Amino acid sequence: MSGLIRMPLVMLHVLHSFGLNKLTIPLRLAATGHLVRIRKCAIYQEFARNMSYTILERGSLNKIDYRIYFKILKYIIKEDNLDITENEDGPISPFHDIPLYADEANKIFNMIVEIPRWTNAKMEISRIDPLNPIKQDVKKDKLRYVANCFPHHGYIWNYGALPQTWENPEVLDEATGCKGDNDPIDVLEIGYKVAKRGEVLKVKVLGAIALIDEGETDWKIIVIDVNDPLADQMNDIADMEKHFPGLMKATIEWFKIYKIPDGKPENQFAFNGEAKSKDFALHIIEEVNQHWQSLIKKDSPANGISWLVNTYKNFDTSRKYNINVSICSMNVTLNGNSYKISLNDAEEIVKKAPEKGEPQITESIVNKWHYIHLK
Repeated sequence: MSGLIRMPLVMLHVLHSFGLNKLTIPLRLAATGHLVRIRKCAIYQEFARNMSYTILERGSLNKIDYRIYFKILKYIIKEDNLDITENEDGPISPFHDIPLYADEANKIFNMIVEIPRWTNAKMEISRIDPLNPIKQDVKKDKLRYVANCFPHHGYIWNYGALPQTWENPEVLDEATGCKGDNDPIDVLEIGYKVAKRGEVLKVKVLGAIALIDEGETDWKIIVIDVNDPLADQMNDIADMEKHFPGLMKATIEWFKIYKIPDGKPENQFAFNGEAKSKDFALHIIEEVNQHWQSLIKKDSPANGISWLVNTYKNFDTSRKYNINVSICSMNVTLNGNSYKISLNDAEEIVKKAPEKGEPQITESIVNKWHYIHLK
């Protein structure tokens, strides 16, 4: 073992989680070879800034009351030793508090997984619920499930959204000529792993397609998990056909037909379904991030406050919350906006949600296959 540094396993695990395991770290070692002190080095500040997330499930899966709340988890290394502590700062909004970038310099993004591959419960970040938990979409008091169009079951990628983005319904998209759909921008993650609902992935952008859904622009950003074995070989949309042959064709078909079983017409695409490049997609992401920034800074009229106060009695009635445009902009971590709430307020929101219950059994019709053919 001479000459080998035996780092504590937990240290190795956390460093690997943040991609820091390959960095050279100046350390002083005790005679045992164990790490005993870390002096001033770049990794300390870098590591202290890193964070991960955990989820809190409330209500019962497959019921209307089901919610997934998010909590921030910060790893902290003390400078005078290598003690690692986990500091849960409490509930946050995945829409507003999770940063868009995991690594801005290298254009690595955070992706919030709403719908794991092969599942069809239509889960989404709630625009209007305080703290924007993930919940299942409801139509006419019934939970929504995407129809399974043969040969697929549910979604054929890990489906989710980029935080701190917003497709503005009041602005015409320059590329499509249609207004936005009032949601965070959608993401299709194509890697081999079936992700977990509520997981926050670090992803690299490959390209984009533009669905026109009932007259609204609905961008789909195509990404791959940075930890996927093929991630290093995937650098632009052209690499998709090389390494994932047939997936783009299946993706376009999936979006064209998935609403047909519900009696709706075939969906249309901008650019005749042509997938756009990585650089094009990065430009779109920058635009929707700017829309989000304008949203979070915009003061709403007071007519949305009454709903909030009646639901959460402890909130300050003098505060302004963005309910008027069907979006709750409450956040815990952002400065310079009128929607920031305290950690105690955020915890009260989660406390008011029903306790986690047993999942409910879904009706068998949810798994029905529909045989749809394009004309």
